[in-house]
Amino acid sequence: MPGYSSEDVARIVREQDVEFIRLQFTDIFGMLKNVAITASQIDKALSGKCMFDGSSIEGFVRIEESDMYLRPDPDSFAVFPWRQQPGKTARLICDVYNSDGTPFEGDPRYVLRRALDKARRMGYSEFNVGPECEFFLFLTDSDGKPTVTTHDNAGYFDLGPVDLGENARRDICLTLEEMGFEIEASHHEEAPGQHEIDFKYEDALKTADNIMTFKLVVKSIAQNSGLHATFMPKPVYGISGSGMHTNVSLFRNGTNAFFDEKGDMQLSLEAFYFMGGVMKNIKALTAITNPTVNSYKRLVSGYEAPVNIAWSARNRSPLIRIPASRGSSTRLEIRNPDPSCNPYLAIAAILRAGLDGIEKKILPPEPVNQNIYLMTEDERITNGIELLPVSLEEAVNEMKKSDFVRDILGDHVYGKFIEAKEEEWDNYRKRISRWEIEHYLTKF
Repeated sequence: MPGYSSEDVARIVREQDVEFIRLQFTDIFGMLKNVAITASQIDKALSGKCMFDGSSIEGFVRIEESDMYLRPDPDSFAVFPWRQQPGKTARLICDVYNSDGTPFEGDPRYVLRRALDKARRMGYSEFNVGPECEFFLFLTDSDGKPTVTTHDNAGYFDLGPVDLGENARRDICLTLEEMGFEIEASHHEEAPGQHEIDFKYEDALKTADNIMTFKLVVKSIAQNSGLHATFMPKPVYGISGSGMHTNVSLFRNGTNAFFDEKGDMQLSLEAFYFMGGVMKNIKALTAITNPTVNSYKRLVSGYEAPVNIAWSARNRSPLIRIPASRGSSTRLEIRNPDPSCNPYLAIAAILRAGLDGIEKKILPPEPVNQNIYLMTEDERITNGIELLPVSLEEAVNEMKKSDFVRDILGDHVYGKFIEAKEEEWDNYRKRISRWEIEHYLTKF
């Protein structure tokens, strides 16, 4: 993507007949928000003088301290290809600031910036992240409302005419490329109506921005095609859910710190320590990487989702997989995150956990190279394989015990996140499900 300055943005707005600019930011629950301005206000916006009411955003601030400012990142400027006439619409991704000019600690972008600052203090110049975002395409009803009827009955790597999502995926890819993405692959996933589009890795902050943009583009283009796209982790019982496998690598002075030609499996000690830190802290982080009640409907055995805290270079059943590429492409694949997560918080959590492992020299256990799904409970216990939390309630309880997670998120996000997720679980547990009606109404 191009490196725009504020002057570049102002010039492009004038030259390309941009009429509206959306100043976008993300709340702590991963929801994209925006304030729209007209082109006449672009200079004011670029100077960080656009104010909004933070008390209206869930998890931000109280009404007594509501005035907040948006400071656009000029390098995030992009014109929406699907809103071209009359007068184009563009966007700028913003950092959120308090009225006194200090960064707002509840801004997820700020949480990730803090994690990256720690990595730099430890000598790491880059933290590259490559996500694999899966999603479903569903049909809509006569009123245009989404259904859970899948768009097709195709399977992994199928193609048309069985794969009915080819045209929608094509339009999504072309739109993303117009917005500066480098698309590496797109294909039908394992479940009916499920798809994956992979874009090239970037540094962590750019990747988190890209994930938010990706979700917006997928949903917008699907809607234009008469479909509904969802990143809900498990929308349909009995088929695989959608994950967001996250590939990560640390660099020091342009060199991949995870690669060591003479190391075990050509991995450096730093790679093993990073992995050890993630595995040690993952239970306390799971509420961040898998933040909804529905996330735990995906994290069950039998549907290719990781439920076991283990690692391997040979199979895809553990939490962490080591892809075969080496040299500058050496990376760890963290497999439990799902696309309902806030990418800024999830990436910050993974990075800080890995750095914790490097600082404390935490080695992971031995790799597990057999299919863990086929192991008995006794075999898992013998091999020291623990399980990820099985519910949002358990995940939040693990998070509440962790001062480390509080330090990652900061007091504001930590407190607001736990409060909201406890309320979400409490609301869920009180509801009567269709399953209960079907199983108990006539039985008792």
